[in-house]
Amino acid sequence: MINKIWLILISVGIGYSFFNNSINMGDVILNSANSAYELIISIGPLIVLWSGIINIASNSGLLYKFSKFLRPFLKRIMPSVKGEKALEYISSNIAANMLGLGSVATPAGLKAMKELNEENEKPGVASEGMITFLILNTSGVTIIPMTVIALRMAYRSINPSAIIIPSIIATLVSSICGLGLDYFIRRRNAK
Repeated sequence: MINKIWLILISVGIGYSFFNNSINMGDVILNSANSAYELIISIGPLIVLWSGIINIASNSGLLYKFSKFLRPFLKRIMPSVKGEKALEYISSNIAANMLGLGSVATPAGLKAMKELNEENEKPGVASEGMITFLILNTSGVTIIPMTVIALRMAYRSINPSAIIIPSIIATLVSSICGLGLDYFIRRRNAK
């Protein structure tokens, strides 16, 4: 379904460019490629740095300690999750998301889903723990949105860190709403 939507959007865009003489597609494509390259060069080092820090934290046991700190909270919202490794990966994902590093959180999130699928009674079908983790991953509280700040710096924002307070409020509200809805649906299905 998504492939069809993308095909339609791309086709409409290309069709529009043929009928609109004011757009020179060659210039647009080359300028977009140049902008993308500059953006990758400015954000790439940030992602590499934090990926390395998360890896060091994992190898040093810091993420395990963080998962022990989060364990009462995680056990309360995900009572079906039993695996220590799954909790460690979930904690790593939460830590990266708290720093606003979605691209750094992705590998830990994929490993957490793999671990959750292995302890799932019906592999291939989303368990309660997987659904709750997906909600946490999608709407996780972001304390320092590093990627957004880096983007704002790359585009020469006057105050790149002005996004911090609105980001905390928005992600906190989305997390509370998502987890609340998850709890409500889980309770209703249990009856």
